[in-house]
Amino acid sequence: MVSTPARPQPQYATHDVTNQAPPLAPYDASEDQALLEGLRREGAGWAEEGVRRLGLSAGSAQAQEWGEQANRHEPELLTHDRYGNRIDEVEFHPSWHHLMRVAVAEGLAGAPWADARPGAHVARTAGGLVWGHTEAGHGCPTSMTYAAVPALRAQPELAKVYEPLLTSREYEPGLRVPTEKRGLLAGMGMTEKQGGSDVRTNTTVATPTAEPGVYTLRGHKWFTSAPMCDVFLVLAQAPEGLTCFLVPRILPDGSRNTFRIQRLKDKLGNRSNASSEPEFDGTVAWLVGPEGRGVKTIIEMVNCTRLDCVMSSATLMRKTLVEAGHHARHRSAFGARLLEQPLMRNVLADLALESEAATTLTLRLAGAADRAVRGDAGEQAFRRIATAVGKYWVTKRGPAFTAETLECLGGNGYVEDSGMPRHYREAPLLSIWEGSGNVNALDVLRALGREPGTAQALFAELALAQGADARLDAAVAGLKDRLAETDQTGARRLVELMALTLQASLLVRHAPPAVADAFCASRLGGDWGHAFGTLSGAADLGAILERALPGGN
Repeated sequence: MVSTPARPQPQYATHDVTNQAPPLAPYDASEDQALLEGLRREGAGWAEEGVRRLGLSAGSAQAQEWGEQANRHEPELLTHDRYGNRIDEVEFHPSWHHLMRVAVAEGLAGAPWADARPGAHVARTAGGLVWGHTEAGHGCPTSMTYAAVPALRAQPELAKVYEPLLTSREYEPGLRVPTEKRGLLAGMGMTEKQGGSDVRTNTTVATPTAEPGVYTLRGHKWFTSAPMCDVFLVLAQAPEGLTCFLVPRILPDGSRNTFRIQRLKDKLGNRSNASSEPEFDGTVAWLVGPEGRGVKTIIEMVNCTRLDCVMSSATLMRKTLVEAGHHARHRSAFGARLLEQPLMRNVLADLALESEAATTLTLRLAGAADRAVRGDAGEQAFRRIATAVGKYWVTKRGPAFTAETLECLGGNGYVEDSGMPRHYREAPLLSIWEGSGNVNALDVLRALGREPGTAQALFAELALAQGADARLDAAVAGLKDRLAETDQTGARRLVELMALTLQASLLVRHAPPAVADAFCASRLGGDWGHAFGTLSGAADLGAILERALPGGN
């Protein structure tokens, strides 16, 4: 029987696709003047070539697809094998492993601690600002691995064994004896259901064994991210009080440590990353730091992860701004491209100011961290207070920012295919993780009350811009007055003013006049509304957009 050739399908006019933006990818995630200028200014200009290369990789169609796939195919908890043996493993889509392999190889985990070059920590932060354009979830295990190293140094004999593996650029997934692997990842288990951020109420008990420095743990952790990591820093109540411990998933003899994963959290966002509730029962752990000094031991870890919260929020801002600008450049309405419409230009320019301020502050904090670990006491004091301030403010701005960029795409931004809902769901996490807004605001008050040098360091930084802008000078004077009268009730307003004056001082010193003037006028001078897109008519929108958007305005 002779088959009839298929007829070409007719082209229906109703199916013609017009006035839609083309795919953004491939693009260069490092095409960001504020980022590259900050990288050089904070002492890591030597890393620019690598950051640019990573930016091209992050914006590639392949890497963008990895990010989408890792979130579509979420991790799966496997509590038992086919024979009924408890295994407590988490299975990930291959795209997750592709993302992790690049992140670790590019030094976004523990590598800076093994890099003697000044600016190594800045280079890592800049790398995170561009590689984060792929997706945010896999930044959790890399961040915790980075943060674990300085805490582990409180126990030098453990650091000697594990630090070379935590600072490795080799990604080797799978549970095996840690010392038999080429590279390790670290997680943390701090919070419990009855206390959350109030870790001093932890009930997990640590019992000493006959072997010095070795304990067994019994208890239940409430929010332990990245349970597939090799080792964990955990807080538990030892005889002398709250103490930090190292818990490996696999013991030196090759047997499994007791780490029963009760469930994975069903989260609003961050879906690619597994967050879990593990149970300890006779779990073997090694002492990290003195008994009763658990909070002090992990404080350096907290400083590192808070910086990464600021970095991730700034990354989300930049990523969604690029998406919004791309759409506005190609979409037309009412007879002109959206990017040519005055009101849309105001919205995008206002968002660009927020994004640049966040990126500039992030890199300044990274520079402080780099210089602090190299012994600069002034930078250590500045880092102590400015990181908490930045964590509070930049992460608070993220949800409103991503909502506005999503709205720039209209209905197209509200559908999952655009990727914007994923970014929007991710944004609130950064304000919650490593201490909510209230916790960080109270931490600023604690630093001011107990460490007077932190206030001096902050005002020394602000003084570098003195006389450059009258609105900034007035805001700094107001901040000094407010310091004397603020209690808990006013803590948020105090920290907000700290953040805005700090961002403004950085922009006045380092950004083009159009950017600095518009930021000071709106954020400090009161010439602003209550939503993005309410800059005054005096703002140079063209200059702001020319600087911020890839391809100009």
